[in-house]
This record gives sequence, C-alpha cells and structure tokens, in this order.
Amino acid sequence: MRVGALAVLLLALAGCSPNDTFTRMGFPNPVTTQGAITLSLWQGSWIAGLLVGAVVWGMIIWAVIFHRKRGDKLPPQVRYNMPIEILYTVIPFVLIAVLFYYTAKDENTIDAIPAHPQVTVNVTGFQWSWAFNYPGYGVNTDGAMWNPRLTDAQNQAAMPLLEIPVGESVEFNLTSPDVIHAFWVPEFLFKRDVIPGHPNHFSITATKTGTFTGHCSELCGLYHSRMLFTLKIVTPAQFQTWISQQKAIQQTASGSTQ
Repeated sequence: MRVGALAVLLLALAGCSPNDTFTRMGFPNPVTTQGAITLSLWQGSWIAGLLVGAVVWGMIIWAVIFHRKRGDKLPPQVRYNMPIEILYTVIPFVLIAVLFYYTAKDENTIDAIPAHPQVTVNVTGFQWSWAFNYPGYGVNTDGAMWNPRLTDAQNQAAMPLLEIPVGESVEFNLTSPDVIHAFWVPEFLFKRDVIPGHPNHFSITATKTGTFTGHCSELCGLYHSRMLFTLKIVTPAQFQTWISQQKAIQQTASGSTQ
C-alpha cells in the first residue's frame, strides 16, 4: 500500500500541468527560463525528501508492528554490523552529493550572464523608488517616491515602469546610492541585493507576457513596503513601439525645458 501510494504521488507530480499550484509546492508560476529551472530544483528536492521520508516512516511502522515487545523476552539485537553501519553512512553522503550537484549546476546556469544580451537595463534602487535606464536606447523611466498625502491608487499610478520583451535575454545591472535594497519580482523566483558601492548583475529571459508587481525585499527604511514598481513583459514589437514612444516623450520634454 505504501509503495502504491508513493507511485500515485510521483505520477501526480510528474503528470500535472506546471500551472497547477500543487505541483509548484507554493512557488509562484515562473515567467522566465531561469525561474523554471528554480522550480524544477524545488520540485526535485521535494520528491527526494518524500522518498527519504517514505523509507524512514516505512521502517518505523514496520518495526512498531513486527518488532513490538512480546512478553519478557528481549528481541534479537543487531550490534557492530559493519555492512549496515557503512550503508547508514554512505546513503546520506550520496543524497547530499546529488542534491549539491544539481543545486550547483542550476545556480551556475541561473547566474550566467550572456556575453551579448539583447536588452540591458540599469536599475537604481533608492529610498523609496526605482529608476530604470536602457543604455542601448537612451531611455530612462522612474517613478516618484511614495507620497503619504496621495491615495494608494494615485501612488500606484506613479509607480516606475519596467518594460522588457518576451523571448529575449535581458541583463540587469543593479546599483544603489543610499542603503541596501533588493530587486525582487516574485514570478522570477529570484531576487538580488542592490548594494551601495557594489554593483550586482543578473540576466533573465522571459517566457510569458503579462503585468506583474516588483518589490524591494530588503528592509530599507520607512516606506520600504511601498517601494514597488510595475513590470510589463510584452512582445518584441510592442517593446520597440514603447521605446519609440519613450524617446519621443523625452525629446519633447527636453525641448520644452530648453
């Protein structure tokens, strides 16, 4: 029965849609290739843990049922059994080595930055907002700091906008002029600290379009919880259209100030 239940569980984990909340074990639905790798590692760790748990629970139940005390006779004792002791030592090391290998492999893949990313975004986190610069296009977007005098809707409308194309590699360069922040989009299944004097970098390739909310996940002061931004993942054509619009807006603003 235990083997059958375990087989059903593994079949359910392997056969369900990746959009299913159960198979994601509490993780958000990833929207990047790197996020899918993280999710796969998370699911594999759960399966490994459940297998180990099933073996341990099975041995405990077996011992309780078949080796419970009967009368005053002491059951047979197993002492100094070298093969069993070696087995107890080797199996945990094998499990740890396998988990370490896949964790290191996936970490290296997620941390890899392409030599020639298709889009580069310079991210500046400051108390308490974000600024995004696209050096390849000469475009800047930022948002006003959270104003307690305005309504939540007004503040959300003024949130900085980060727009990126789906299916293209995007490199983020993170800097901060004041305190430590952390760049976090939950659907990336990834976050990275934004540290003064220590630029950080990472790269993603989006796999789905949509609108998401980004956060600062490092306590950075009074309005830390309201240090939000809007992420839009659009098609490459929509991204180029948006870039052209931003250039026109910036040129108009530059001309008016002159």
